[in-house]
Amino acid sequence: MEVLVSAPLREVAAQADRPRLEGAIIIDGVDECEAEQYQSSASHFPIRTKEQDQLEILQALQVASSDPSFPFRILIASRPERVFRNFFDPENTPTPFAHKLDLHEQYNADADITLFLEAQFNRLRRHYGFAPSWPPTGTIQKLVENASGQFVYAATVIRLLDTTHREPPEALLRAILEAGAIQRKTSSPLEQLYALYAHILESSPNPRLSVRWIRSINQLNVYDGAFASNINLLLQTDPESHEAEHLLGNLHSLIRIPPPGDQATTKYDFYHKSLLDFLRDHDHCGSGNHQNLYFEDDEIKMFMWERFLQACMRGCNAQFTFSASFTRFLSEAPRCIAIYVASSPTEVHLTPAGAAWWVSMAITHREGEYIWKLFQYIHVSVRAVLSFIQT
Repeated sequence: MEVLVSAPLREVAAQADRPRLEGAIIIDGVDECEAEQYQSSASHFPIRTKEQDQLEILQALQVASSDPSFPFRILIASRPERVFRNFFDPENTPTPFAHKLDLHEQYNADADITLFLEAQFNRLRRHYGFAPSWPPTGTIQKLVENASGQFVYAATVIRLLDTTHREPPEALLRAILEAGAIQRKTSSPLEQLYALYAHILESSPNPRLSVRWIRSINQLNVYDGAFASNINLLLQTDPESHEAEHLLGNLHSLIRIPPPGDQATTKYDFYHKSLLDFLRDHDHCGSGNHQNLYFEDDEIKMFMWERFLQACMRGCNAQFTFSASFTRFLSEAPRCIAIYVASSPTEVHLTPAGAAWWVSMAITHREGEYIWKLFQYIHVSVRAVLSFIQT
């Protein structure tokens, strides 16, 4: 911020014939910002949390806005997460520097959501060639009520109707409204959204396994090599299968899934943070009128650990070759999973090909602390087996 923005602006301000600069910088969704993790596996520094990244962004913007040479207003839009509440709390700041506008209290989103739904249903009606009477009278009003001011609910409904799905849009819309009717007894604005998420997830052939994938993707995405193709190769039980498409094919309204040609260089992404909030909320995700989709964090780590071991077994197969990109990603995975090496079942590695593979892996990625620990553990086990055979 100082080098690229503030310093050049001060130079401009010092000019006698300086141009008149004014305007606003609008930054939306700051609560979903997080920096890419570029440190190598040799780094001993802990992975930064997104809250730390967000605080750094806020501090940089505050410093810029307090500079007399900075000519712009800054508008920050965010959910009221703790880091934002604390940063802008007047009690924590001797000199107030920002004004707060709470949209929940001072803005009624129903009119905008209605306008959005009307436009989108007109588009869908033309696209599918539906009769002018679709959707049925009162549908948009019910969806607006279900949204409870949450624009993400309306956007998710439209994405679901707009993506390829085994069910036709008319049937999907009826199912959404029926799910909403079940949840309408509560006053929580998130209940309808969570019910919609549950309905979409249950359209997967294996909802619980799909949730394991989604939560694993979210954890692995902190690495810059966590491209969709690498994650697929790690999590699939069979590298030749199409498990990713099988599990996630109906979930395009929740997840940005790169097209096949881009998966080697593009990550999976999520449309909205509230999906992950739902999957970590036992009260909503683990009960109610849908399947139990809740998993403890340790269960997700164990799932990733098991899939990591399966990938290592495939690497030990002399007839199977990993790409350099996947091998590098595989060397970083244990750091993310963070499970003790001693919990690794050693018998899966005790083959001559396995020993050679582990030597190559450890040498190529010797800067990786976790891979070295794994190699040392596996090496001891291989030596024990060889000694037993020789005797």
